[in-house]
Amino acid sequence: MKKVISVLAVFALVSCGAKKTTESSTVLYEVLTTQSSGGGNIRFFEILTEPNEIKMLQNDPLLSDKVKEGDSSKSNFVILNMGEKNTSGYSIDVEKVEETDKNIIITIKEISPAKDAMVMQMISYPYTVVKVNSKKEIIVK
Repeated sequence: MKKVISVLAVFALVSCGAKKTTESSTVLYEVLTTQSSGGGNIRFFEILTEPNEIKMLQNDPLLSDKVKEGDSSKSNFVILNMGEKNTSGYSIDVEKVEETDKNIIITIKEISPAKDAMVMQMISYPYTVVKVNSKKEIIVK
């Protein structure tokens, strides 16, 4: 009788664990960080898919608690660099992320300070890091 109860308890725990995994994977993407400085000096978008590339993110103090060990097998990461800007007030944001049968399409929005805005006269390098919970090909628009 104890064996039957033990087996049922283990089965119940395993099936509950599977439900949690499915719920958390329904989120298609997550913006891990958006920074006004610290990015590259040219405008580029880099898609990280390989474990050694993703490991680099784990060494970044801003991302170390957001990038997990097993992420390389089920997620891709995108670094959106806006390039060098002459003032503060710039940012690069994710407008929307769509999943098709073959790929993931990320639409970005580059934000500039208003013409009459008071901005600091300093060189900035805005960037954003996005985690995409899919291994499909990524297209950035």
